[in-house]
Amino acid sequence: MARLLVGLVAVAVAFYVYALVDCILFARTGVRGLPKVAWVFIVLLFPVIGGILWFLIGRGRKSSKRQVQYRTVGPDDDPQFLGALRADPVSEAQLRELEQQFAENDDPDKRTDNGRSER
Repeated sequence: MARLLVGLVAVAVAFYVYALVDCILFARTGVRGLPKVAWVFIVLLFPVIGGILWFLIGRGRKSSKRQVQYRTVGPDDDPQFLGALRADPVSEAQLRELEQQFAENDDPDKRTDNGRSER
């Protein structure tokens, strides 16, 4: 019975040390749930339970270098999107026509006394 108790204590101490070192060395961006400092204190204060909680809840997955990491790019930062933008010739022609109409309507010689154009 004493050997079993010594063996369980040795396993608990090894798990405690492993969980504490893993918690301290783990990347801050991969930590879930609480801030990293809080997880270190939990593992320190509650040796076995804190380590179990760390591995179940707090420890996220390590990002491997082989994984492709996608990044969202806004349309104003995407060269392909910006290259696809062109001036619409129909819109440009319509804009010129409207400018001419406004220029003709804004002619002071065609205005009446009340400020409205004649028609």
